[in-house]
Amino acid sequence: MTAAARELTGLLTDPARAGEVADWTALVSAARAESLAGTLAWRLAGVPLPREVERLMEDARRASETVRVEALWEAEMARRALAPLGVPVVLLKGTAYAAAGLPAAEGRSIGDLDILVPARSLPEVERALLAAGWEWVKEDAYDDLYYRRWMHELPPLIHRARDRMIDVHHTILPLTARPKPDAEAMIADSAALGNGLRALAPADMVVHASAHLIADGDLAGGLRNLWDIDRLLRHFAGADAGFWAELQARAGHHRLWRAVHRAARLANDLYATPIPESWRIWDSADPLFRARMLARDGWGRQTARGLRFGFYVRSHLLRMPPLMLARHLLAKARR
Repeated sequence: MTAAARELTGLLTDPARAGEVADWTALVSAARAESLAGTLAWRLAGVPLPREVERLMEDARRASETVRVEALWEAEMARRALAPLGVPVVLLKGTAYAAAGLPAAEGRSIGDLDILVPARSLPEVERALLAAGWEWVKEDAYDDLYYRRWMHELPPLIHRARDRMIDVHHTILPLTARPKPDAEAMIADSAALGNGLRALAPADMVVHASAHLIADGDLAGGLRNLWDIDRLLRHFAGADAGFWAELQARAGHHRLWRAVHRAARLANDLYATPIPESWRIWDSADPLFRARMLARDGWGRQTARGLRFGFYVRSHLLRMPPLMLARHLLAKARR
């Protein structure tokens, strides 16, 4: 654990602690490294800050607003390209939060446009996007085959004019992963946003965020993803007294209850997210996840190399069985 990363989580949780910050350089460096600079800036809006810090925060707020507008415009461009198909197009991650007006979108960095469509519609979705100006990023035959046979998304596409990426998902975890989420149910239960696009139902949104953090990666950028989960849990549970029971049921349906529980526990620990008492039963691996997410020094550099490597190996083993992973790595090495 590093002081800068821990101070960042504390300040996001309680902006009133800004007067206690001793090293703003380290704090801002950690926030930038974790893609949380815009979020921190929005959290500190109206809080008395040193003049130079306030200038940085104002710049970050303006930049995050530009990112939000660009993300929503890219979603609109995808909607126009896919509207003639009549297939449901579900926004995911940051763009979904922004389009739905959720607190998780405040200051959030948004990169690629992520959408979820029915698996049976992939060929026509692919053709429509290519016709509308998107192009393949990965032209290697092995990479193309790998995505199409084993992954939860098409090979990534980038628009030739706008230089923006789109990831077209047909489920939320690789096909080789052990949990098999019910993507059809996620799409069927998604909510219309009023502009022809859709967003996941509240419980499914938390399930997806938890799967993305815990069950499909090495936890790089974990503090931002965990902040998403904190914001989603606070918002949905605050609006619906039955939300926790629904989340429990939905996580079980998608076979991701362990990932959802762990994500909730970590959010409770690092962001003081209110969770049911019955969910606060830590297991022996939780401290390792916590240490991995806090592995930043005062310059924003990653620390704990051995721990990071362990989670890197874990992320690959989550995606495919050992023998398949060995064949995959050998094929990559040969190229």
